[in-house]
Amino acid sequence: MIVSDTIWQPNLAESGKPKYQALAQAIREGVTTGQLLPGEKLPPVRDLAYRVSVTPGTVARAYKLLIDEGHLHAGVGRGTFVSEPKVQPVRSLPSADRFFDPTLDRDGQAHLLSPKMPDVGQGEIIRAAMHELADTTAPDMLLRYPTRDTDLPAREAFAGTLDPKHIGAFDIHNIVASHGGQNAILMILQSVLEGANPVIAVDELSYGGFRSAGVLCRAEVIGIPWDDDGPMVDALEVAIKEHKIQVFCTSAEVCNPTVKQTTPERREQIATLAQAYGVHIIDDDCYRLMNTERVGPSYRALLPGLGWYLTSPSKSITASLRIGFAVAPKGWSKALTRTATFTSFGVTRIVTDLYAAIIQHPDLNVIVDRVKARISDDILAAVRILDGYDMRYSETVPFLWLDLPMGWRAGEFCQAAEAAGVLIKSADDFALRESRSVHAVRIAVNGLVPHAHFVQAMERLRDLLDHPPERIAI
Repeated sequence: MIVSDTIWQPNLAESGKPKYQALAQAIREGVTTGQLLPGEKLPPVRDLAYRVSVTPGTVARAYKLLIDEGHLHAGVGRGTFVSEPKVQPVRSLPSADRFFDPTLDRDGQAHLLSPKMPDVGQGEIIRAAMHELADTTAPDMLLRYPTRDTDLPAREAFAGTLDPKHIGAFDIHNIVASHGGQNAILMILQSVLEGANPVIAVDELSYGGFRSAGVLCRAEVIGIPWDDDGPMVDALEVAIKEHKIQVFCTSAEVCNPTVKQTTPERREQIATLAQAYGVHIIDDDCYRLMNTERVGPSYRALLPGLGWYLTSPSKSITASLRIGFAVAPKGWSKALTRTATFTSFGVTRIVTDLYAAIIQHPDLNVIVDRVKARISDDILAAVRILDGYDMRYSETVPFLWLDLPMGWRAGEFCQAAEAAGVLIKSADDFALRESRSVHAVRIAVNGLVPHAHFVQAMERLRDLLDHPPERIAI
């Protein structure tokens, strides 16, 4: 124990560390073991230096290190004392201030590349649910592989959010948990595609994850153009005949990035065509916010043996909860379950139980309404500021589609926007390589960017739109 009237002389030379670090470690151990009590005064620098045969500078350096760490504190003219222990909150999570997230606009740019949900209370719900699960989950349950039994509460909770009128008749066995919506797409393709050179179709302008999943499955990807009612039936039929398409990946409720919706009549036409040729349809519903009315039935309801439905909470609650769900059509549940088991053994119970707790929270509908309100605020601000330009939007969709005026190309506009401090996506990010050029951009709502900064970003974009680059025709 180090006290003013006690000789304490550890052998610092044999510690293998610099002497100041060895001395600091000895003092830490004294504090940890209770040899040094809170409020106890340590020897003066020169006194302790003499006792342990080091220079006063070594002791001063050790004291400073421990003061910086909070183990000691110094009183001017009074000496150096052992600090009171800090009270740590039970199972506290790391402060967000410890991390740098560029979407927080701290680098002076508005990151509007990808939709992100604002924290309007769901963060606290998630924290509370994590604490509750930590207290109530049996330790042995944290040591086992996931199974269809361990994810049953999550599948049941998800089933409670579904309306059979919209996705068709189903039971709990049709639902398979995935590691997010993208993983669900990949698992469905792995379950369905056959042959050495499979081919899939996607919307001509569509979510890039469709194409990525197709590439991972060694599939050729064909684009299907849209008109105002949805995917063009004639174009899809030609593609099916010419390329032997096995799967059509689409988003009937919210096309990412164009915000278009497929009309109920067009869905029926597409379903009739798919049924005639035996083509599976994957209906990705991730961008329709929870509790938002549908335009029409999903392809799963229209195609009982060929229609697949999938979604996730990433655009309604949080993207960090990596869970999604696929609802298989009649006769395909076992195949999809087998794919999930073979690829990852399923989603861990830590995530599935957390999802079940969150989705059944009594305040969740209030949270979703707040998310919608924030999205609406940003979208309506963009519409007001960019008034006069050709936009497609919905107040409940976290992005808008902006057709560029004459004089701007999509790539150039994105570069100019970045120079002005606004990051957005070009139409090229959503098109197949061989597709025709579309001069448009997608502007995402990022709830981590303050609304005032979003407004400033829209004003910068307005200035760019009003002043296209001069071109000389040759």
